[in-house]
Amino acid sequence: MLPLSFKEYISIYPFNKTIQDKYADYIHNGSFPIVSEFTKAQQWNDSKIRLFLENVYNSVVLRDIVRRYNFKSITRLESVIKFMFDNIGNETSIKRISDMLKAEKLSLQPKDVDAYLDAMLTSFILYRVDRYDVKGRKILKTNAKYYVVDIGLRYYLLGKEGDEGLVLENIVCIELLRRGYKIFVGKVDNVEVDFVAIKDGNTQYYQVAQNVEDKHVLNRELKSLSAIHDHNQKFLLTTNTGSQSFNGIQHLNVFKWLIQ
Repeated sequence: MLPLSFKEYISIYPFNKTIQDKYADYIHNGSFPIVSEFTKAQQWNDSKIRLFLENVYNSVVLRDIVRRYNFKSITRLESVIKFMFDNIGNETSIKRISDMLKAEKLSLQPKDVDAYLDAMLTSFILYRVDRYDVKGRKILKTNAKYYVVDIGLRYYLLGKEGDEGLVLENIVCIELLRRGYKIFVGKVDNVEVDFVAIKDGNTQYYQVAQNVEDKHVLNRELKSLSAIHDHNQKFLLTTNTGSQSFNGIQHLNVFKWLIQ
């Protein structure tokens, strides 16, 4: 079961704010149902929500992961969790995670990293998205991407905001899963498509960007989708207002897409 969608979250939002401000609250405070209840009852305050997220995190780590898998070191587990939360939307591998942690003076064998990562996936605080060769129509076994179930939990754990583009990509990833799609990271020659979404035999392609007002950024984002030469639907989702089409690629406002 996934946390509240953005559409569900704003349906009970009591304050008269712009949709951009509501989205900012959604990713900062998290999408767990009790957070929206705080907001609905106008009992919202940052310390109360941080305390709730702290309890969720401790419960997941200490009960659902440490006890279930009998891990001996909470410190090592947390180091992997923080690494994964900090690297949403980036291609990675078990070996790369192990090497990066070694560089931070924390020695973890790849088999241990694999065990921690598997526990996070099984506990549904993390989702793995494999790469997919669009032309060859086959799943690639290396360098998957990972996304967190709730961005508010990420903010709580890392103590930072930013990474707006990757956060938006994470939100779209979880929403596609919520809508019942099986999703992959698309590879087309030397370019990448953020998501290949497949459902009921139909395929759609999604590219996600924070802002494409700069023409160079727009052309870069369109390049990936333009490299695909089949007749499936292609979408570019951004925070820019309005919608238009570029040679069959539909450019949509991501907030409107989220509340469809």
